[in-house]
Order: sequence, then C-alpha cells, then structure tokens
Amino acid sequence: MDQHDHRSLGNRLDLFHIQDDAPGMVFWHPRGYAVYRLLEDYIRGQLRRLGYAEVRTPQLLPRDLWERSGHWEKFRDAMFVVDAGDGRQMALKPMSCPGHLQIFNRRRRSWRELPVRFCEFGACHRDEPSGSMHGLMRTRAFEQDDAHVFCREADVEAEVSRFVGLLRRVYAELGFADCAVALSTRPPLRAGSDADWDWAEAGLAEAARANGLDFTIAAGQGAFYGPKLEFALRDRLGRSWQCGTVQLDRVLPGRLGTSYVAPDGSAVVPVMIHHAVFGSMGRFIAMLLEHHGGALPFWLAPEQVAVAPIAREQAGYAATVVDGFAAAGVRAVLSAGDDSLARRIVVAHDEQVPVMAIVGAREAAAGTVTLRERDGTQAVLRLEDAAAVLAARR
Repeated sequence: MDQHDHRSLGNRLDLFHIQDDAPGMVFWHPRGYAVYRLLEDYIRGQLRRLGYAEVRTPQLLPRDLWERSGHWEKFRDAMFVVDAGDGRQMALKPMSCPGHLQIFNRRRRSWRELPVRFCEFGACHRDEPSGSMHGLMRTRAFEQDDAHVFCREADVEAEVSRFVGLLRRVYAELGFADCAVALSTRPPLRAGSDADWDWAEAGLAEAARANGLDFTIAAGQGAFYGPKLEFALRDRLGRSWQCGTVQLDRVLPGRLGTSYVAPDGSAVVPVMIHHAVFGSMGRFIAMLLEHHGGALPFWLAPEQVAVAPIAREQAGYAATVVDGFAAAGVRAVLSAGDDSLARRIVVAHDEQVPVMAIVGAREAAAGTVTLRERDGTQAVLRLEDAAAVLAARR
C-alpha cells in the first residue's frame, strides 16, 4: 500500500481502523477522533454564523416514512431494515432529509419565518457492496455535514449564494484552490413533474451563473427528487474528489405534506435546498490526509506541540509548559521518558506533530522554551509569548 494512502497513514498515525468482521465500519482512535471533532466544530461554527440551527434526528425511522418520501423505492436495496417486533419494519436512515422535514412539520409556520435553516451531523448507514469498500472513502456507516434550507422560490438564488460563499471559504482555508463544478440533471428514475424539474434545473443553473461558477452538465446524474451542483476538489497529486453538493428540491416537501402560510393565508409548499460542504466526514478526512501526506495543518493536528525536557531535571518545568500551552488553548503533550532527545524528536516527526517545544536547564532557569518547527527552524521565546504565538496560529 502506498505510504500516502490514507489507510496506511491512519495506521501509522494511530487514527482509525476497520476490522474484517465489521466491513465499512470505522473505529476512530483518540488521535483520529480529535481530527474528526476539530473539523466538525469548525464547520459547525461556520454554519451557526450563517443562521443555521443544529438538530438531531433518529437513526431508525419507520418504513412508512421512507415509502412516502420515495427513498424506499430508490434506496431499498441499500437500506438496513429491521423488524420492530410489532409487525412494523424500521430502517436505518441512509440520509437525514426526511427527518428534517418532520421537524419543520411539527408546527404551523408563516412565510415571515423563512428561510428556515437546519443542520445536522447525521449518522447514516448504507449497505454498500462489499467490493466497493475503500477505507474511509466508502463505508457503510458515516456522518455527513447535512443541511437543509426551507425557503420561497424567490429566496433560492440568495441561499445558493450563501452556500457557495461558505464552500469557497472553507475549501480555501483547508488548502484547496482548484474546484470543478458539475450540474447533475434529471435521472431516468425520478419523482416530480417535468415542470418541477424544468424549474429546478433552470433555477440552479441561474444561481450557479450568478455566483460566477463555470459548470459542466452531468446528464441524468441528479438525485431522484431534484438536480444538484456537485463540487470536486483537486488534491496535490492532481486527483479529483467529489465533495460538496447543493440540491434544489420541490418534490420531497410535497410528498411529506410540508407547507407554510403565505401572505394571503394559503398553504404553500416550500422549496427545500439540500447541501453539504464536506459530504461524508470520514471521506473528507481521508482526502485531507492524502492531500497533506499526513502532515495536517497546525490547527487540525491531534497534538500541536510535543514538549520535550532534555533531562529528567527539567521534567517539572516541562509539565508547567504543557499546562501553560493548554491554558492558551494549544493541544500539547509531554514527550518525556528514557529515550534520548534525538529519538523523541524522531517520534514526534513520525507522528506529524507540527512543533516541538524543547526545554533544558537554560530554558527552565529563564522561563523560556525553544520552539522547533517541522522544517527544523527554531526560536527561543518566553513561555507566555510562545503560548500566545501558537494559540494565534491557524
């Protein structure tokens, strides 16, 4: 296996594993789950600032709901179905959209409330063929940074623009400058009228052009309920990965009885916009690992600093340095023990810890630390200054 393959990196960096007796199911180790949570908290903060309310929906939902939404017909072969014990069947959700519609439907809503924006790190399950599994790239259990916007037709362009702005900002901050866009149009097996599809395809194309997006057409590749824009990132090895998506939908809200009260008192079915920036969280982490060769950006590293005392006599001061970094919000670990300093530097390098903080007798006496970067450059700073510099690093 190539050393830059995310499965090799996951093993070498102690991030995750997948067992033969649980194919497609990921066991996240502490270091890997730290990266997972950092990414999750990052996109959660971005969505919160844009007016999204986070929700949580059940993983197990009744067959009747999936039949009414149309997913049973489309996804039945990929759904994990269980007997509820009372003659009913339940299924693990392959996606979160029907659950978000249930939350919207729980009370009468006015046009004045729109747009309503929900987001969820939805745990999904799909019974993928065993031969299609590939590390984190394709699994049977995964979470998506799922979001749904309920709005009027007049709001569509602005909401798509809001999402495109978010997506561009996030991808740029994560080191991806190259993004290709495709408009996926109506598939042969679909729900909704031709008029619905004509409107949705034209509306999504117009919103894309308004945001300066050059896109190709992926004929017949849309979701069964609506067309979508798909965003593919190019990594440092020149490979293309489909990640973000935004979908326009006038079908599911109608099928599940969703409406809002218009100014004239009538009940109107809202437009539903589905979108995700990362898509599958695990898949995006796999892509980040391969893109960066395991050397994740400082803010994403499980441990940002390894504090290494040169001799046992400095162990107490080294613990003080760890505490000082932690108080500033920097993830620091103590790299002590019987190994030589040179060996501990090698171990930290192998674990892709971005910075080493080396403390010897001089540093302990002066209240300083020597910061050693991945590239070998060094700087001596007072502890409080070092903590501030590292805390401000992105």
